[in-house]
Amino acid sequence: MTASAHPVEVLIAEADPWTSNLLQQLVLDVRGDARVLQVSDGQTALARCKRRLPDLVIADGELPGLDGVELLRQLRRHPRTPALPFVLISGRLDASSVRAARPLAPSAYLAKPFNAESLRQRLRGLLPVASGEPQSRQPLLLSELRDFLDTVREEGQGAPLLSDVRNAVSQGLQAGEQDLGELAAVFGADPQITALLIAAASTAAQHQGMPCHTLAQALQRLGVARTLNLVLGLALQRNAQLRDARLAELAAQTWQRARRSAELARWLATELKLDAELCYTAGLLHNLGELALLRSLQDWQEAGGELSNAQIDDAMQRRAASFGSALRIRWRLPFGLRELIAAFYGLGSGVFSREALVLNLSGLLLALPANALPASLTEARCVRMLRLNVALLEQVPVELYQAS
Repeated sequence: MTASAHPVEVLIAEADPWTSNLLQQLVLDVRGDARVLQVSDGQTALARCKRRLPDLVIADGELPGLDGVELLRQLRRHPRTPALPFVLISGRLDASSVRAARPLAPSAYLAKPFNAESLRQRLRGLLPVASGEPQSRQPLLLSELRDFLDTVREEGQGAPLLSDVRNAVSQGLQAGEQDLGELAAVFGADPQITALLIAAASTAAQHQGMPCHTLAQALQRLGVARTLNLVLGLALQRNAQLRDARLAELAAQTWQRARRSAELARWLATELKLDAELCYTAGLLHNLGELALLRSLQDWQEAGGELSNAQIDDAMQRRAASFGSALRIRWRLPFGLRELIAAFYGLGSGVFSREALVLNLSGLLLALPANALPASLTEARCVRMLRLNVALLEQVPVELYQAS
């Protein structure tokens, strides 16, 4: 295949934003220099192709208005687009639908839910080879660190890849043998994967009025195949490693705090006969902003910026909360879950659920000085509102609220 003389352009026509973002990540993993255009309906996709031909179209077969098959049919009729590479992803697998699409010669006809790893391999053959050395996608280096962080906070890049999630998911997609219980065990300790799956499942459920609040609920709604696809897309996005030893150490500590807060919140909720899995989820997600900020600080260095210890400390103290809020809003996490996460840091005015009070107590326990005991919190507002007795506070396992 000849080398591409211009930046490759890929048009993605997909109404579901989570699937569209997954497809974008798959394209960028194959061609990091690609220009990816995302539209949500067939008419817009057709108009865009008529103005300027992309190098590849990836379209959902059930697009609103002009569906994917009709989009392909019209592109094949156009004299400038008879051989345009076109990937069709369809839920219509009956013989008549497949026969209708075959004469249009799609480059690939994939069934829903598609296998993201297999599609990634197909894209390697469909996208033109980049000329020269591959160019990594680096963030724009601004004149000041504060300006850079203000910019990337709104992009919602999320946390770094701290473990080899990508390979594990790729193997799962190839094997196709995981069940929901196995996925819950693998992903249940990862804050960002948990947040993404809950957000994706809640978005799909909005028309039913039933947003998901826990990983187990999200997995039931999404199913094995779509779960693996979404996590693979997240892993591709999080490929950047924390090469700076200072940032890597802070990330490890942050990850450990997330897991301890989740276990502590679940223990308290269980003892009080509350929703233990909901409290676990809120505890796990409370410091997403710190992880996202650490990844952004590494991006700053990768773009050529310098980073002092004082700058790291200042950023963690002043910016972690705003990074977390931006992520939770961008991903549209259910409002009830966001309320619990906020309660971890403090209680304002108003009426609080008992689960919110548990999250607030978890935050207070984790902030205890090294020699302080949980019983010292008997006068705390959340303890009084929960009407806890000293005996329960004395039973809190020490390993849950004190770092080893």
